[in-house]
Amino acid sequence: MWGSALTLYLLLVASQPLWAQTEVPVSAVAPQNCSLECIRQGRPECEYCRVTGDDIKKKVGLVSHHGCIPWPCLELLGDEDPSICEHYVQAPDDVKVEFVHESNPKSDTVIVSWKPSHYGIAFLRGFQVSVQALGGTAVACQLLLFSRNISLSAAHAQTFYKSDPFPGLSLGSQYAVTVMALPVPEQWDKFYQSFYFNTRSCAEKNGLEQCKQDWYPQHIKVQQDDSVVIVTFNLAPPIMGIRRYFCLCRGDGEVKYTDIILDSLENKTHHSFQLSDLHEGTNYTCEIAAKEVDAVRKRFKISVQKAEILPSTPPSLAVVLAVCLAVVAVFGVLLAALMCWRSKVYRKKLDANPEIDTLYEEQDTLKEPVVLPGNRATPPRLLICYSGYDGAAHVKAVMKLGAFIQQHMATRVCLDLWDYLSIAEEGVVAWYCRQIRENDFVLVICSPGLRQRYDPEVTHDDSVDLMSNACSCGAIVQLIGEEVGRAKARGEDMSKYMAAVFKYCEETDIPTELRLAAHYTVPRDLPLLFSHLHGVALHKPGSYLKINNITEKSYTGVPTGAALQLAIQEAGTALNGEQQQMEEPNYDRVDA
Repeated sequence: MWGSALTLYLLLVASQPLWAQTEVPVSAVAPQNCSLECIRQGRPECEYCRVTGDDIKKKVGLVSHHGCIPWPCLELLGDEDPSICEHYVQAPDDVKVEFVHESNPKSDTVIVSWKPSHYGIAFLRGFQVSVQALGGTAVACQLLLFSRNISLSAAHAQTFYKSDPFPGLSLGSQYAVTVMALPVPEQWDKFYQSFYFNTRSCAEKNGLEQCKQDWYPQHIKVQQDDSVVIVTFNLAPPIMGIRRYFCLCRGDGEVKYTDIILDSLENKTHHSFQLSDLHEGTNYTCEIAAKEVDAVRKRFKISVQKAEILPSTPPSLAVVLAVCLAVVAVFGVLLAALMCWRSKVYRKKLDANPEIDTLYEEQDTLKEPVVLPGNRATPPRLLICYSGYDGAAHVKAVMKLGAFIQQHMATRVCLDLWDYLSIAEEGVVAWYCRQIRENDFVLVICSPGLRQRYDPEVTHDDSVDLMSNACSCGAIVQLIGEEVGRAKARGEDMSKYMAAVFKYCEETDIPTELRLAAHYTVPRDLPLLFSHLHGVALHKPGSYLKINNITEKSYTGVPTGAALQLAIQEAGTALNGEQQQMEEPNYDRVDA
């Protein structure tokens, strides 16, 4: 009866995100430090206990790699009285998250609290709480059980229960927290409560003066002396130990980079440096920041004025006035003649083509904003398929791409790395078949490993075992290819299926079955992918689509975009290294 409960869906995302700014009630019941044996015996000092992995291993004989399998009540408490675990219990309510003190300045610690539902509360045996980083596979879990002899009443539905602290959460990251009521029914979908929350940034937790990445110059002064531009900015506090900065200026189609190194270790508050080789009459957009990884940049503008050349002997005022009046008179005559000539030409064109007048009247109506379709109640759902044959670096790039699309492209992403329990229950192929049916779009990340999936002579890296992905990617791609071909033959819409390659791959890596579908290159075509997912045009007459942080130049300005860029670079380096290794001749081998 409880066999399928071992692999129930655990980490479902909620319909709305929640910022972790709520406080855990002071009167919340905290877990006690007691053992599973104490709970089974029903001792009074073990009313609400945190069960450790060692206790579960002693009782059941094995422990999940992630520690998040919802152990059936029968396995832990019901071997003597099975009736204690046969009733449904509804999901907890009013889930809250609170930040607690963490001595490590690079991480956060949270405590989760909740109230049990009054539906089935008399049969409630405990809770399981899990926290997972969005875009990652690491999961932290806690199993909290009530004493065997306790039966809660409806009045306890107003009591808050809380978890032990979850330490070591990365700053400035997004997490999914799930609270599950136990016992877990075999076929039911209302036994958990799940949502997103964000950990604090380094500046929010420690103050801006303690964070190299979040600090940026706030006071910038620009002075021009002839053709030389001098920039003065405030330095970081000495406690940060920042001694190197950089300035990046763009203008007139050029990019000028200036490396700033402090000439001494004096405790100065400001520093000045010189920008040279700037073109006169050009407007520049500049950024200045500490030379640290992912440091915040301060933007400012520079308008390089032309240097004035003063005559050695200034002319008299009468001469200047006479010259100015003459110039104005000549300019006025020329302007009047030009206006008269243009008026005659316009009348001739208007007489020849009366529709021109209507064209000018309708010109302003073309300038309309582009908005997303309003008939979609929920974000589009996107299934990402990929091959695990190309190594862990390629899989990491796929995972970072999914996190970026979900956070900055208003799309709900489905990825097998985030749904391992359902895959264990259904099987890889069955899981993919269901997701292909239920999702609005399917994106296949193509790579050399995906192209070579049918070649038995190719030796693949078996060290990457991601939910048996490497063993099933060929079947999944063939299934998707059949769907694309069937839609093409019937003249149906094929926009559901897409193919993409990272910039370190080639378009030839796209299998023949997927050539009929739209294909993109990441990150160059991120705007096109956004347009495809939301069904909006990038350009229309008089208007264009502008979405922040998704172009090839701007996507690295957000943390998830910077992480995606780094993952793509690492995957490209790893893939090129493997290819070079395969191409090198083996001189140690002696043919028979």
